[in-house]
Amino acid sequence: MAIELKSVKTYLPFLFLLIGLDSCNVIKKNSDPSKKPVARAFDAYLYMADIEGIVPKGTKPADSMKILNEYLTRWMQQQVIVHQAMNNLDPKQVDFTRQIEDYKNSLVIYEYEKELISEKLDTNIAENEINDYYDKNKKDFQLKNDIVKIIYVKVPKKATGQEKLKGWMYSNDIKDREKLATYCNQNAANYFLDDNAWLMFDDVLKEVPIETANEDIFLQNNNNRIVQIADTANTYYLGIKGFMIKNSISPLSFERENIKKILLNKRKMDLVEKMKLNSFEQAQEHNDVELYK
Repeated sequence: MAIELKSVKTYLPFLFLLIGLDSCNVIKKNSDPSKKPVARAFDAYLYMADIEGIVPKGTKPADSMKILNEYLTRWMQQQVIVHQAMNNLDPKQVDFTRQIEDYKNSLVIYEYEKELISEKLDTNIAENEINDYYDKNKKDFQLKNDIVKIIYVKVPKKATGQEKLKGWMYSNDIKDREKLATYCNQNAANYFLDDNAWLMFDDVLKEVPIETANEDIFLQNNNNRIVQIADTANTYYLGIKGFMIKNSISPLSFERENIKKILLNKRKMDLVEKMKLNSFEQAQEHNDVELYK
């Protein structure tokens, strides 16, 4: 094979002179360094212009030589395999003209659709749209896991004032909630106080060391109660304000963001489909497309 791998290292210093110096004496005044070959494999040549940007700016000379050497070696090795494949495969096996054209068209269309969506898509989803979609498709929103509404506080055992926590957690009084939030900010190792938000119960169990053989029974027995659990370092207070068992219909508040994504995706598809239809109709009107019989 007419490939001289050793020559890569031999000419590396010369290559860096070409890359790094605009007025190097080794380049003839009227020559174009980008057209000078730096490697060859059979009838394929790699030129200076092909290796621009291979070495990041600011790279140390020793590291630069290593990067360039590895790149040139990989290029020559690849060309060897390509040459070998071309000589051993049937011409039909290496004719990718149609696949390349299809792939190019797909990329062009994808970029055009992306630009169209960026410019034309209305991303504002009205609340009544969300409600309507939920009401018409409730059967599609079946829970796969238990979900809960909770108040949760994790405090170190040594923290003072814990005797007041349960009272504040039970209370719906705004002042008590403010006291609870203040206490958590000052003493809690972790906490969650938004009992209007639905959470996956599995996620709660990752934070609170509850041991139960049956999660559904546990929830049904502890609704609107404060569960208190301790380990060697912390005490965990969990107020379960509401729950829904898996296989029941998921509440709208839990599915709102998911429905937004569904509706937004539908708008994208409709926008793209409308563009395709309008474009084709215009092409027909202007006789830009024709089916020969």
